[in-house]
Amino acid sequence: MERTHQKEIKERLEGDGMFQVFKKLDWFFKHYWKRYLFAILALIVASAIGLIPPKLAGYTIDQIQFDSMTTQLLTALIIGYLLLIIIHYAISFLWDYTLFSGAVILERWSRSNLMDHFTKMTPTFFGKYRTGDLMARSTNDLKAISLTAGFGVLTLVDSSVFMLMLVAMMGFTISWKLTLAALLPLPIMAVIMNKYGAVIHARFTKAQQAFGEMNNDVLESIRGVRVIRAFVQEKQDLKRFKKMTDDVYVKNMEVAKIDALFEPTMKILVGLSYTIGLGYGAFLVFDNQMTLGDLVTFNVYLGMLIWPMFAVGELINILQRGNASLDRVNETTGYKADVSDPVTPKTVDAVESLVFEGVTFSYPGTETKQLNNLSLNVKRGDTIGIVGKTGAGKTTLFKLLLRQYPGMLGNIKVADVDLEDLSLAQIRSWIGYVPQDQMMFSKSIRENIQFGKSDATDTEIFRVMELAHFLNDMKQLPNGLDTQVGESGVTLSGGQKQRVALARAFIKDPEILILDDSMSAVDGKTEANIIEHLRRERKNKTTFIAAHRMSAVTHADHIIVLDNGEIVEQGSHAELMLTEGWYKQQYVQQQLAKAGVNE
Repeated sequence: MERTHQKEIKERLEGDGMFQVFKKLDWFFKHYWKRYLFAILALIVASAIGLIPPKLAGYTIDQIQFDSMTTQLLTALIIGYLLLIIIHYAISFLWDYTLFSGAVILERWSRSNLMDHFTKMTPTFFGKYRTGDLMARSTNDLKAISLTAGFGVLTLVDSSVFMLMLVAMMGFTISWKLTLAALLPLPIMAVIMNKYGAVIHARFTKAQQAFGEMNNDVLESIRGVRVIRAFVQEKQDLKRFKKMTDDVYVKNMEVAKIDALFEPTMKILVGLSYTIGLGYGAFLVFDNQMTLGDLVTFNVYLGMLIWPMFAVGELINILQRGNASLDRVNETTGYKADVSDPVTPKTVDAVESLVFEGVTFSYPGTETKQLNNLSLNVKRGDTIGIVGKTGAGKTTLFKLLLRQYPGMLGNIKVADVDLEDLSLAQIRSWIGYVPQDQMMFSKSIRENIQFGKSDATDTEIFRVMELAHFLNDMKQLPNGLDTQVGESGVTLSGGQKQRVALARAFIKDPEILILDDSMSAVDGKTEANIIEHLRRERKNKTTFIAAHRMSAVTHADHIIVLDNGEIVEQGSHAELMLTEGWYKQQYVQQQLAKAGVNE
């Protein structure tokens, strides 16, 4: 299925004409039409002014040849030439700044649009697209698109309007016979460039995909460097990286081979035009059909025609690269989030109750039920303990409460309102979530905690750090709250990261606090202190605690035991201890193990 999808995308991309990239970007050009109109008009005016000096040079040569040059005329020609240079410089600056700043704006807009899209995506999206590939699309591909909106527009104007202006000047003011003869190689060039462009589009797409794969591999290697070293896998990792680098190299070399053919092909065709122009032009001068000054002017124009001819090749190259990159970016932004806001969302003033009714769920692409007919009533202020074996469905329950996945059967109701009728923003504004794998940002401890409340004062931060039992640890850190935690919190231990994550959730003071096995890396005494603080601080707020250590949930108002997505036991700690079920067995075993460690 995936191969068929990739084949369809490939066929669609290769079927696009190179100018399709401008059509796909019409939303941008329509928004900034004044900017681009001014830039193109200024570019055309500058090009037109650039056509005058060769005529002046030819006129000067003819005046000298026929002994009609005077000092007054020469002075006028020199002054006029200098004025043209100044005017040309000023107008060139205007079109250059206007055109290329527009390309920068497009890159900024596209990057912001991508980032906005990423923040709206669900785990399904990030399961399909790997981080390294998304980074490649956010950098290399956006650069290629930006180049299209800047240099691409320049080469389009130069390879069309400027070329036509040159041809018109050569034909109307000098000789159409000589002009047509010198331009004979152009049709050959058009056919060859079209062939090159199609090949570049296909090869550049493959090269970008390979770069994305390599990018992702490097990212994983850096993140997992400790594991790689622990398992002595450095050589294997380098070997795998070399294989991917070689693949990127081969695919980029395939692009480079076609790139390398552009310039020699253009030089041969331009050289052929020069040969025709000089040879046939000299014949016309000897035959008195044109003057020597006209021949000089014609050859200067022919020299100026080299860039528009090259611009044709550059245009095809840039547009095909930009088209391939734009398709990759559009494929990403075109991915629709499988969880979205309702058309007319309802509002709930207070989370007085939370009811799970017959909740059944399987992850996309799987048939195994992670939750099966789960029902639970939670009142405001309740603390709910959730325990069970690994893979029993604890985390899945929280993900559904956060509305991260679609396809749930049954209902989750908040104050008698269906969860799917509420906006995502409102749902998540109520919830403080501490997942199993804590995410630390590469900032200071203060900034990481303020992520839960941007305007939090140091007094508030110290208070929640006390609740998370982190104050003593912070005193040992070199810069206190301003200590940089490094990428993904690499400078902190597992227990410290968990407690910073707890403080971040606590400072939000959410209506619903979810602790998903988030005290697994702290010792029993620290866990007991945190639990005690939770009991005092969250008397009127709802708390969910999922844990493998039964001691983390003994204080809960209600405890449920999950097994294969079903509730197999439920009640308070005291009630469950009266049964001979899984909960009692685990609790007794853990207490015996704890007693053994203490002894």
